[in-house]
Amino acid sequence: MNEELCRRAVEGLRKRGYEAVFARTPEEAADLVMHEAEAAASVGWGGSETIKALGVRERLAAAGKEIRDHQLVMDLFLLSANALTADGRIVNIDGRGNRVAASIAGPSRVVYVIGRNKIVEGGVDEAIARIKRCACPPNCRRLGKKTPCAATGVCADCDSPDRICKVTAVFDRRPTGISTLAIVVDADLGY
Repeated sequence: MNEELCRRAVEGLRKRGYEAVFARTPEEAADLVMHEAEAAASVGWGGSETIKALGVRERLAAAGKEIRDHQLVMDLFLLSANALTADGRIVNIDGRGNRVAASIAGPSRVVYVIGRNKIVEGGVDEAIARIKRCACPPNCRRLGKKTPCAATGVCADCDSPDRICKVTAVFDRRPTGISTLAIVVDADLGY
C-alpha cells in the first residue's frame, strides 16, 4: 500500500515536469543525494529534518563539500516538502520564505527528499491541514518558538510573532528553468 502511494506520487511529479524517482529505503535515498552532490562544490540545506535523518550533511562535509544554510546561490539545494499530494503537488510552509525562495530561484539544482508520511491522497487543502497538524507544532518545539502549537501540539492559527507558518507555497509544476529532482522514499522521514 505505501509503495503504491509513493509510486503514484512519483508519477504525479513526473506529469508536473519534475524528475522523480522512488527510493525503497532512506539509505537508497541518501546514496541518490550523494550522487547528485558529486559535481557540486557548494550545497545548500533548507534545515530539513528529513535530510538530517538521512545523514547526508555529515557525508557531504566528509566529502569536502561547502555546506550553507538557506543560501540562494549554490550548486545544489537540498530540502524536503512539508506535504506532497498524490497527484504531484509540492506544498511547503515557511516563516520567512527563505527555504521556499531557495527552491525557486538561485541554485543550479534542487533536490527534494520526501518521506511517504508526507503524501496525502487529497488535494492542497488536505496538504495544508497535514502540515499544520504534523509539521508546524513539532518544528515550533524544535526551534524553541513561543507559540500555542509548541505548547499544546495543536495549531491555533495564532498571531504569535514566533509563528513559523507565514508563507505557503504550492508548486503546481516544476518552476521554469529550475533543474529539480524529487526523491520519494518509502519510509517515514521528518515531520
